[in-house]
Amino acid sequence: MDSRPAPPPLLIGCAAGFSGDRTDAAGPVVDTLIARLAAGANGQRAFLIFETLAERTLALAQLRRRADPEAGYEPLLDAMLRPVLARCLAHGIRIVSNFGAANPRAAARHIARIARETGAPAPRIAVVEGDDLCAPAQQALLRDQLGAQMDGLRIVSANAYIGAEPIAAALDAGAQVVVCGRVADPSLTVGPAMSHFGWRADDWEKLGRATMAGHLLECGAQVCGGYFADPGFKDVPGLAEVGFPIAEIEADGHCTVGKSEGTGGFVTQATVKEQLLYEVHDPAAYLTPDVVADIQEAEVRSAGRDRVALFGVRGHARPSHYKVNVCHEGGWLAEGEISYAGPRAEARARLAADVLRHRLAGLALRVDLIGALSILGDDAGRALAATPDGGARDVRLRIAATHADRAQAERLGREVMALYTCGPAGGGGVRSTLTPRLNTISCMLPREAVPVRFELMEAP
Repeated sequence: MDSRPAPPPLLIGCAAGFSGDRTDAAGPVVDTLIARLAAGANGQRAFLIFETLAERTLALAQLRRRADPEAGYEPLLDAMLRPVLARCLAHGIRIVSNFGAANPRAAARHIARIARETGAPAPRIAVVEGDDLCAPAQQALLRDQLGAQMDGLRIVSANAYIGAEPIAAALDAGAQVVVCGRVADPSLTVGPAMSHFGWRADDWEKLGRATMAGHLLECGAQVCGGYFADPGFKDVPGLAEVGFPIAEIEADGHCTVGKSEGTGGFVTQATVKEQLLYEVHDPAAYLTPDVVADIQEAEVRSAGRDRVALFGVRGHARPSHYKVNVCHEGGWLAEGEISYAGPRAEARARLAADVLRHRLAGLALRVDLIGALSILGDDAGRALAATPDGGARDVRLRIAATHADRAQAERLGREVMALYTCGPAGGGGVRSTLTPRLNTISCMLPREAVPVRFELMEAP
């Protein structure tokens, strides 16, 4: 029996929940981590994570890399990291993020530049790779899984959701900053926990608990009241300055979640329960590359103001395969808008829509009357047809269509513009856009077909 004392709890703060999140979130999180380290036990460690990827985010990053070989990582990396990098390095707070996106090595080089420009010592930066499956040999493996679905596709990106092991290995090798591409969101938390506590890759119970701690952190402010607020029903104080979360993870994987000091929002049993269930398809089997987490018997308990503890999470053996997302070119999305106001505005907007349906015959159109019926509408237009004119006096007509042929899609914008003089009275404020469309298909690949690795980058 191991009689050594357990390591002190691990502190992990999250400063981003998606690409485009607030860039000022990291400051209060880092301030709180520094204060907690100063007051904590010897040997306590702290990490700062940024979660900045989604399914389409990586494809968009790959398109940027095609245009510029030094691009393709999180566009807000500089704004997110520059204000806090030097303080993190000075206080031993290590950083783990997937903001490498389609170009982790370029992201690592940019982080090294930030350190030089802010007068910080050169950090030891590790790059985690293996998720990118765009090489010809790997695309052959994808074809084995997807078959005819691959026919004719113009692939933009193909990435496996890899797990925490290379992150833990990079930290064990001394990395102060770990830059990843497509790792599973909770793995940003599981990797530091594996390294700090020395867990094995088959410590299923501990990994399951750390995975759900990561799940509570991964969406940033959501567990602190963001995306939770509903005035008069679920009121959240200080939402304009909502805080970002910090978790304490124990040696057995149990966690307590709080938030950065001096910020708005709150952490309650209700916010934790909502986030715990967020995007979980099966509470008995939440599949990740590290473990299958089981929250059937999970329990949340208040542990003080803005502190909630999570218990009862189980873990089962991880899947034998990685999930893979393949993004491919999907034609064009055309959108156009025009406004009508005053007496009979809704009737004029409906007439304008009828004109466009006639002029754009052959295109499958989505019509919304913003101010009368939009979000609750449907692509086929059944809800709009069944809803009588309500006499709205402030209506913006939005019309959209997708088409594989750019020239066909471009017709929509021209016809909306023509409504200025060829449509009903009083239309104004025309805007139109044409956007390349990305579509996604998914499959599973055996773990052995996806070799993952990390590399410590040489200081420039």
